[in-house]
Amino acid sequence: MKINWKQKLSSRKFWAAVAGFVTPMLLAFGVTDSTATQVTALIMSGGSLMAYILGEGMIDAERNGTQNKQR
Repeated sequence: MKINWKQKLSSRKFWAAVAGFVTPMLLAFGVTDSTATQVTALIMSGGSLMAYILGEGMIDAERNGTQNKQR
């Protein structure tokens, strides 16, 4: 089974799952709460940005494909 990485990386659920996994791991390894919070914030903001960029790219690709078919 092939993984659709574009779809995965643009999923808010995926990024929430990554943050939900990483945060407790950091705390288990003795990282301070403040640092774990900062890392979680970076994961979520990076994930949001990536989801936006990939989502817009897919919309643009669909729009261009539709325009090319009409010509």
